[in-house]
Amino acid sequence: MTTFDERKSAFESKFAHDEQLRFTVESRANKLLAAWAASLLGRTGDAETRFINEVLMADFEEPGREDVFRKVASELEGVTNVDAIRSKMDETLAEAKSQVMGEI
Repeated sequence: MTTFDERKSAFESKFAHDEQLRFTVESRANKLLAAWAASLLGRTGDAETRFINEVLMADFEEPGREDVFRKVASELEGVTNVDAIRSKMDETLAEAKSQVMGEI
């Protein structure tokens, strides 16, 4: 194996690792956001778990977190405003990143 091939393989491995970390952080952030929204809606137990799963599945509709935002915003309409949701999304992303990096 040439030095070029070794570097290529290392780069590909790093890219795959970074993408896995990004996915893990975003998934955890979405779960934290969904749990927050569920608490605002008064959902507990099985209803909370179902809601969290619905939010996590919404993330697969399109790249990015806008699909998650739309899902949560539609559920929280009349409960809180979009600025509070966006703020909570930023907060949960930072919290999730801190949690995941602390586990590495």
